[in-house]
Parts: sequence; structure tokens; C-alpha cells
Amino acid sequence: MIEVFKENDNVYRFQVKSPSGGILLNSIEFPKKEKLQHTVSAINRSKGNHLLFERHTNHNGKFLFKLRLKDSIVIGQSLPYNSEPGMENGIKNLKNIIAAL
Repeated sequence: MIEVFKENDNVYRFQVKSPSGGILLNSIEFPKKEKLQHTVSAINRSKGNHLLFERHTNHNGKFLFKLRLKDSIVIGQSLPYNSEPGMENGIKNLKNIIAAL
């Protein structure tokens, strides 16, 4: 469910996808593959613990969340949701996927 890819010569990213293929989380840019792999490993080890979800509303009134590892920088962000319940469902799905890793 976590897809790692190289965006260009100096940028690596990952996405977390739902079983249906929808994108739940887009990562920040990582300049080195090793740093990305370390972050993905930390997510896997966390099993959903030590993850912080920050809920936001963007300038268009859409809902989104950002994900941090505990005591860390933001590591990813969701796509915008039309409703707060939709965003909360996205967070729930992401937590379930991470717990199953």
C-alpha cells in the first residue's frame, strides 16, 4: 500500500494508497532515497502509534490532513476532501492501512 517512486534525479517520494487505489497520503520530497526509506520504515514500525494527524482547512474551504511522525516534521499530506467526515474517513483508512503493515 506504500508506493515509493523517484520523481526526478534528486527527489524521491512515497504515496499511501487505499485498497481501491485512491491516494490517501502524498509524502514530502526526500533528496535521498535512504532518508525516504528510513521514514517509511518508521511508519511501518509505528503501526499507527506515534503518528500525529493535523487537520486543516485550505483557502478554498476544503479539508485536508498532514501527517507527522511524533516529534518530527510533516512527512505527508492528504489530497483535499469536500467534507470534514470525508477527511476523517481518510484518516481512519490510513490508520488501518498502517496498522496492517
